Amino acid sequence: MRLFAIRDYRHLFGAQVIALFGTGLTTVALGLLAYDLAGPRAGTVLGTALTIKMVMYVAIAPLAAAYIDRLPRRALLVLLDVIRGVVVLALPLVSEVWHVYVLIGLLQAGSAAFTPTFQAVIPDIVTDESAYTRALSASQVASTMESLLSPVLAAVALTFMTFDRLFLGTSAGFLVSALLVLSTRIPDARPSIHTKAWDKAAAGIRTFLTTPRLRGIMALNLVVAAAGSIVVVNTVNYVRDDLGGSQSDVAWMLAASGTGTLLAALVLPRLLDRIAARTVMMTGAGVLVGGTTAAVTLVAAGLTTWTGTAITWTVMGVGMALIITPTGKVLRASAGRNAIPEVFAAQFSLSHLAWLITYPIAGWLGTTVGFTLAWSVLAAIAGVGAAGALLLWPRHDGQGAITAPAMPAGHAPSEDRSTLAKAA
Repeated sequence: MRLFAIRDYRHLFGAQVIALFGTGLTTVALGLLAYDLAGPRAGTVLGTALTIKMVMYVAIAPLAAAYIDRLPRRALLVLLDVIRGVVVLALPLVSEVWHVYVLIGLLQAGSAAFTPTFQAVIPDIVTDESAYTRALSASQVASTMESLLSPVLAAVALTFMTFDRLFLGTSAGFLVSALLVLSTRIPDARPSIHTKAWDKAAAGIRTFLTTPRLRGIMALNLVVAAAGSIVVVNTVNYVRDDLGGSQSDVAWMLAASGTGTLLAALVLPRLLDRIAARTVMMTGAGVLVGGTTAAVTLVAAGLTTWTGTAITWTVMGVGMALIITPTGKVLRASAGRNAIPEVFAAQFSLSHLAWLITYPIAGWLGTTVGFTLAWSVLAAIAGVGAAGALLLWPRHDGQGAITAPAMPAGHAPSEDRSTLAKAA
């Protein structure tokens, strides 16, 4: 908690959390908007919209990370929040499917630039080495908890309002995020050790390709995306059409997956102190392979029950948490002194590249040929990813102690942070 005694970090972290929840609530509302516009074809619409999101994340995040030291960062973060707030405010007004695609492209372009900018700001705000490591962890936990709580909040909200009101709330949230950023003192970025933008954008990718444990992470990203696409893309049609549920039921079923994430999050901190991250993450891969197989069995055998679906979604939430939660720890252990922000930016892009592969399968294939074939393909992808992770990440590489990384060059601890350093 002493980390949050740093005023500027506290405000920036609050801005990140609010923006994350704004994006999460928008995703839930977007699924319901797609159903309102397209009915049985909602999976196709949502799959396309989320594919656009992934294209923006994969293409824009590395460019943002490359040019971040050439732009006024506080002004950029505020601008990105304002743009996202205006776009979300316009979503309830759309009347055509293509309107959704254009607005989602703008919204996710802003989100893709916001995350690497935020990560690049952290070492300039939190100058103590140990506190910096904890700040990266806090950012990772915030992203994980958003996936849990956004559907729950949406479910509660939808019990007394229509989904279009969610867009109004999330738009206000982005504006609050912008005000929090305005209240901080963010220094100009230090020049990167890479003189060319492409070198900086590609540095993190090269680290992934040359580090065995990170190659394993890339395969595990595919496992998470395969299972997660079933939950994110297909839940709305599955609940509304196959189970005959309401808008609120859609959000509660999404929350079942988040409940699995919470259950795993309560246990993981102590487990990771005693068990290697590789063991935990490979267990998560096995859980997700089992969860996707169970989902295929549900639809193939006609066992479309509320209880069976909720249990399967919860199991997949547990599996995703087992992989996602230790990822930051592995990244920090694998990054050199100057490479921590670049490796985190690379993981941001590479993880979303996996979703770019699986979202269209869940959306387009699920709509055209049905859930059984689409989910079978995704279950097969999860199996391939799990097998690939076992081969790419040697067992001995995952058993060693993972230590805190050094701060990026030029970020030596300052004397006025001595108390925080001792506490951390």
